[in-house]
Formats: sequence, structure tokens, C-alpha cells
Amino acid sequence: MITTTTKFAGCLLACLLVMGMSAGALGQAAPAQPNVSPDAAAPAQGKDDGLVIEPEELPATYPHGPYEVRFHGRGNYVPVLRWRLQSGTLPPGIILEDNGELHGAAERAGEFQFVVSVKDGGQPQQAVQRGFSIKVVEAITLAWKVPAHVAGNRIEGSVEVSNTTADDMDLTFDVKAVAENGRATEIGYQRFPLKRGTVAMALPFSESLPHGAYVVYVNVNGEVAKRNAIYKQQLQTPAPLQVVVGP
Repeated sequence: MITTTTKFAGCLLACLLVMGMSAGALGQAAPAQPNVSPDAAAPAQGKDDGLVIEPEELPATYPHGPYEVRFHGRGNYVPVLRWRLQSGTLPPGIILEDNGELHGAAERAGEFQFVVSVKDGGQPQQAVQRGFSIKVVEAITLAWKVPAHVAGNRIEGSVEVSNTTADDMDLTFDVKAVAENGRATEIGYQRFPLKRGTVAMALPFSESLPHGAYVVYVNVNGEVAKRNAIYKQQLQTPAPLQVVVGP
């Protein structure tokens, strides 16, 4: 015969078993996840990640030489970029398009400074500027190697000529001594192909002359037919040279 005490003990044991199982299940539950904001999961970005104009510098060119550079943006921006000349002067013959293409052919030598600006397609827009310069160097350079001088009854000397372009050119080298009465005497002449990239080629001249005073003029002309371009340089003596030996 089961007594009341026995029934009570059985119920108590069953309750304890149920409570123990519940505690075990709770103990095996997945650990709580830390509270991480979406911003913390994104890669960090520096404060200098805004729109930047590139390239930093522009290449040099020469008169009538083809020129093409494309500006582009770096950093965080919203396409499409729109470019313009903000201030300053581009070399005559070179233009800046709205898409950032700088192209053309410079018409004359010189150094040209200007500021380029760009805006992106964001709302609000980013707008930045950057200063640049383009050097347009002479296609032909001409300098004295041995300045014209008198040696007995002769005037002689030499020059150095360079071709700074990317083209071979047909070069004419002509030297004249001009007397006080205006009479010109040829004292040097050559015509030959001057290869691209030629640096400081020596060209001598020399000729016997009658007694008198002469101003020496050195002229070089370089022609690039495919560009319909002719480049010219000239030197002259700062004062007449006196030939005292001779008839």
C-alpha cells in the first residue's frame, strides 16, 4: 500500500528532475552576440579620400608637336566629372575638353601656367582645383660652340644645334658674313637630315674674306613636311668682325 508520504516524495523527485533538465538546456544555449554597429563593420576611410585631380604634372611639348593628356579623378566622388579651365592661359593651339582631355598642338614656345577645376555629379557637388604649367620648348636650339672670330684673313667658328622634337627634320644650315656695304658672302652651308633627339651637334664654318668689317649671321631652318612645320633659329655676332689681313 502506497502511503501519502511516498506519493509526495515521488512528486518532489519528478519536479527536481524537470528543473535540472531545464537548467542544463539553458546552460547549452548559444552565447550572446556582441552589439556591433554597422558603421564599425565598414572599412575605415581617411579624411583625405575626397576628389583629387591627377596627374600631378604635365609633360613638356614643342611647337606644332601633337599633345594629348587626359585628366582624371582619384578618391571618393560621384561620376560624371566635368572639367574646365578655371584661370590662366593654355598654350595657343591646345584646348581642354569638358571630359578632361587636354589636346592639340602648341603654336609657339613659352611656359604657360593655368588652373584646372573639376566638379563631380554628387548632391552636393564636390569641386576642386589644381594649378599646372606646360613648357613649350623650342623645336631647334642653336648656340655658339666657338663664337665667330677672325683668324688672319678668315672668319671662322662653330655652332651647336639640337633637335628637341620627336621628328626627324630636313635641316638647312647657312652662315653669311655681311660687309658694311651690304654685300653678303657665304662662309658656311650644309643641308642634311637632323635626327630626332639630336643634342649639341657641332657645325663649323670658315672662309677667307677681303679686308673689311663683317657681321656674321647664322641661320638654321628645320622642316617637318608631315606636320607642315618649319622651325627657325638665328645667331649673329654682337659687333662687326674686322678682317685686317688681305687685299
